[in-house]
Amino acid sequence: MSNSKSVVPDTLPLLRDRIDSIDSQIQSLINERARCAEKVAEVKLAEQGDETVVFYRPEREAQVLRRVMERNEGPLGNEEMAKIFRQVMSSCLALEKPMRIAFLGPEGTFTQQAALKHFGKSIISAPMAAIDEVFREVESGAANYGVVPVENSTEGVVNHTLDTFRDSQLKICGEVEERIHHHLLLSPNVNADDVTHIYSHQQSLAQCRAWLDRYWPHVERVAVSSNAEAARLAAEAGRSGQAIAAIAGEVACELYDLVKVSANIEDRPDNTTRFLIVGTQDVPASGKDKTSLLISAKNEPGALYRLLEAFERHGVDMTRLETRPSLMSRWGYIFYIDFVGHYQDPECQAVIEELRSRASEVKVLGSYPVAVL
Repeated sequence: MSNSKSVVPDTLPLLRDRIDSIDSQIQSLINERARCAEKVAEVKLAEQGDETVVFYRPEREAQVLRRVMERNEGPLGNEEMAKIFRQVMSSCLALEKPMRIAFLGPEGTFTQQAALKHFGKSIISAPMAAIDEVFREVESGAANYGVVPVENSTEGVVNHTLDTFRDSQLKICGEVEERIHHHLLLSPNVNADDVTHIYSHQQSLAQCRAWLDRYWPHVERVAVSSNAEAARLAAEAGRSGQAIAAIAGEVACELYDLVKVSANIEDRPDNTTRFLIVGTQDVPASGKDKTSLLISAKNEPGALYRLLEAFERHGVDMTRLETRPSLMSRWGYIFYIDFVGHYQDPECQAVIEELRSRASEVKVLGSYPVAVL
């Protein structure tokens, strides 16, 4: 006679019952976390006062998301799991104080997509018409943070963003990297064979040039102010019976109720844009950070070499160097430098002090957590 217990096989009703039970536990734990977030807000207000309290802590959120990814055992992937926690954190933070986030608009741009990726969906979105307007909105206190593009892996740096840092006192508080997937979009009542024009931002048209040359060589391409504007125009044209397509992303597709004729039409599958989060406060070290500097070099032979030499001597990894005209003197230049580490790290402080002795000006634009998502 066997002593082994009989094993009840999984059936669909049993599995559904287990899922319902797990969902109930998850819901209870999320609400428990939310109640803790409310208590955190109460403690901060009691200790710091309403005028000085800081609810959003970029370094703390980066640490939490890294731990989520480190302890993840699957089957969900690390990034997918982190995105779930990102939204839970966003919803809990909104209980403390909903944040107003300015971004380069209009609604439906990749910059808005990056803002939602970084802050979650429980924010108040504030689209701005230009990059300098994003900066002004944050400087005035009308927005808590701003999101602006700074570089694309295929098209290079966004000079307007770099130039705006010259006269701004805002700090870089974070970064987010967004894989850029372009889709060819149409109004639902338009036949693809009837398309006469394709609208998009000039950079997106450039990023899809080879695909367009192959599949839509005879259709006129029209550059507009943004991908979101292209999607809006395509939707508007569709309602009046005009056959106009747009190249834009997922958010614009959903916002303007368009359909995808073709998905992921970018020429390079690794096409990625990096965005910066700008705010008013310094960010403490998170354990995995990056620092950005603006340096005005002296106009003399070997000036750049002597600046870069400091990084090698102190063992600090410089990850990016960009050059822009200074506008203060003919043939004068300003350098934008990114390096690994927080400005408060001893070796980073040594580099910055040495740079200050050799340059006309050294401005720390901010130290911030390396992009987690």
